[in-house]
Amino acid sequence: MRRAIEVASAFPEDVPVGAVLYDPQGQELAAAGNEREATGDPTAHAEILALRRASVLAGSWRLEGCTLVVTLEPCTMCAGALVLARVSTLVFGAWEPKTGAVGSLWDVVRDRRLNHRPAVYSSVLEAECAALVRDFFR
Repeated sequence: MRRAIEVASAFPEDVPVGAVLYDPQGQELAAAGNEREATGDPTAHAEILALRRASVLAGSWRLEGCTLVVTLEPCTMCAGALVLARVSTLVFGAWEPKTGAVGSLWDVVRDRRLNHRPAVYSSVLEAECAALVRDFFR
């Protein structure tokens, strides 16, 4: 999570969210921060960018065995993308009560109707991750 916090801090012009994707051996495949403001792309969330970059490096859209670490609870788009990518484990820091899709508003990743459900670990360094967002909006 500390690496994701570091990544989030590198993008001061957008909501500070950092995502890091690790391969099954624990090696970093890709890291990204939100780039919506920089690119004008509404889908340029940290998680989506990390998944895209990792897929290129892995040579497959299937990221089975991989772990996504993100500073903020993923939204519906990002939660859906990590399910579709077959990410095995999701670790996130702060809860997002307005748009969160891993338990706050929805629980996309645990929906039994889907064919893949990653293991989820929440609230990792929660106070530090929440402070990033809170400070940004001050």
